Amino acid sequence: MQFVAFERAKQGTGASRRLRNTGRAPGIVFGGNAAPTTIELDHNALWHALKKEAFHASILDMELGGKVEKVLLRDVQYHPFKPLVLHVDFQRVDEKTRLRKKVPLHFVGAEESPAVKNDKCLVNHVLTEIEIECLATQLPEHIEVDLSKVEKGATIHTSDLKLPNSVKIVTHGRKDITIATVVEPVEEVIVTQTAAPADDKKGKKGKK
Repeated sequence: MQFVAFERAKQGTGASRRLRNTGRAPGIVFGGNAAPTTIELDHNALWHALKKEAFHASILDMELGGKVEKVLLRDVQYHPFKPLVLHVDFQRVDEKTRLRKKVPLHFVGAEESPAVKNDKCLVNHVLTEIEIECLATQLPEHIEVDLSKVEKGATIHTSDLKLPNSVKIVTHGRKDITIATVVEPVEEVIVTQTAAPADDKKGKKGKK
């Protein structure tokens, strides 16, 4: 994906506030052999780009000052309740940059699995993203989790993933992280409540 950024001359809280009032979003790009550069972007274009998964988990082409640089989205600060981006950070990357990044998990094939197709089980997604380490040029947009062969009672771990070459899972000391579990269906028990017999008010009135 490609986006356009512009160099930002003025800095500071007041300058950023005025910038946002004009429909721009402040940001910074850092890393590589160049000094950090303060930038500004069209807010609406940035807002729509941030809704796309690939903008968060892939190498981006940033056009700045007539040149195109490879960058990676590193951080986004949102307003607590307004649909507004307060600040955005990008990192310059090249073929030698090694990084850690969380990428989304795409679960596929569950409907074809014995667990779902035959036993009517449900697949519980414990994680929706996983942190990986790799070269920037080898960063995958997502990791696929194949569920087509899972059976009743199964648990899917990070060791079950088929990763691209040179991509490693960052476990932070944990041995094997659970990604998903297969849950058996719960039988619905319908309880019919029997109404209590009403008092024979007419009979009581007739007795004096």
